[in-house]
Amino acid sequence: MPGLLSRVLHPGSASSVSTLGRGLLSQVSDGCRAFLSSFPAVETKEATTPRMPDFAHTPAPYSGPSAEEVIALRKQYLSPSLFWHFKKPVMIVEGKMQYLFDEKGRRYLDAFAGIVTVSVGHCHPAVNEAINKQNALLQHTTTIYLNNQIAEYAKELTDRMPGNLKVVYFVNSGSEANDMAIMLARLYTGNWDMLCLRNAYHGMSIGTMGTCGQHTWKQPMPQGFGYHHALNPDPYRGPYGDDGARYAADMADLISGATPGRVAGFIAETIQGVGGTVPLATGYLPAVYKMVREAGGVCIADEVQTGFGRTGGHYWGFQRQGVIPDIVTMAKGIGNGLPLAAVVTTPEIAASMASRLHFNTYGGNPVCSAAGRAVLRVVDKEHRQAHCAAVGEHLLRRLRGLQAKHDIIGDVRGTGLMLGVELVKNRTTKEPAKAETAAVMESMKDMGVLMGKGGLHGNVFRIKPPMCFSHQDADFLVDVMDAALCKL
Repeated sequence: MPGLLSRVLHPGSASSVSTLGRGLLSQVSDGCRAFLSSFPAVETKEATTPRMPDFAHTPAPYSGPSAEEVIALRKQYLSPSLFWHFKKPVMIVEGKMQYLFDEKGRRYLDAFAGIVTVSVGHCHPAVNEAINKQNALLQHTTTIYLNNQIAEYAKELTDRMPGNLKVVYFVNSGSEANDMAIMLARLYTGNWDMLCLRNAYHGMSIGTMGTCGQHTWKQPMPQGFGYHHALNPDPYRGPYGDDGARYAADMADLISGATPGRVAGFIAETIQGVGGTVPLATGYLPAVYKMVREAGGVCIADEVQTGFGRTGGHYWGFQRQGVIPDIVTMAKGIGNGLPLAAVVTTPEIAASMASRLHFNTYGGNPVCSAAGRAVLRVVDKEHRQAHCAAVGEHLLRRLRGLQAKHDIIGDVRGTGLMLGVELVKNRTTKEPAKAETAAVMESMKDMGVLMGKGGLHGNVFRIKPPMCFSHQDADFLVDVMDAALCKL
């Protein structure tokens, strides 16, 4: 036995190792590995990859075309203007709540929610159940027939609106909703000129393109007739910091100098989304709403990204500044990923369209209405607004801790689960760190976090996950961002 043990422990000391010796050595080696793996990773000079929170879901096997084949199909058959966020794109084939899965079954934390579109979670069981139940009964009809879903949904949605915002037009996208809102403003007031903000984004239709305040979203063609862009009330990059009154003075100058003095309306996001998660300066909306109404216009709040409790402190983003708009547009999270959008206004403004017929083939169809109603119920039942406030506050605090550690982080901003992290080469000059943002984003993807980015220069991380995002998810995201920044 001692000779056998010697040969097992010191195989090089004998000319050959018996089959029994090899088996014993294998068992000893496997036992050691199992024992060591029971301990947490030990910190070394090389940073360890943060561990994603546990999640009890096994993705279904994928049997479709490979990522390379899908890329080839996209290049051949889809618009050449389409883009992807990563150098090496991710192919997503399944989603569950705040997580996404690629074709190989790898799990990712979704910090962008399909561009702020998945509100209560990917494939939320309550939303899926409502969709499937309605889908089995009736997939489509239009408003020329009666159907309970659209009528009940309109009541349930307007019950959540302040003031006299009691009439709904259902459409299919945010661009379409903003188009209709502008048309309503012009019909109701009899005026043509629209006031907008630089850095804004309201859609890419021929009508909404003119409202956008970034050249990246404007096709080189005639557009923007009758649209006037005011100085953006950006607390970080704007010339007046967080002084809403000084920015509002620029709007007064715009009305008196660039319009006939009478306007159709003013449209603004309450937190700019595509522009890089930019909250409007404090006190800006009350001052501007007052002067717009005095100039005969109506005020439109674009809630496409900020609505349904995402900002935490309020159900609607415009409530953060204590105003009530005349028209509200909403999309994206309203249907948790389904093509659904809405325009909500007062009965008086709605009446301005009644002199002609109005019809929308798909707007508010039974399946989308059932999904929209389910989203409202889930937001209430699961207390998602309060959840966004709590998790958002924790995430904001941790991101600011990261800002203190990394000079490249120029600004951390936002509220609830609508946050932005802006990277700059120099905190004084605020030169955008565009390449660095792309590098960090790629590195975070490789570690399991899918981020969004925005801003005119593409140097702002847009953190807008599904609203079921947890404290543990927030910690994982920050730890991964920290590790990625350390690699720069």
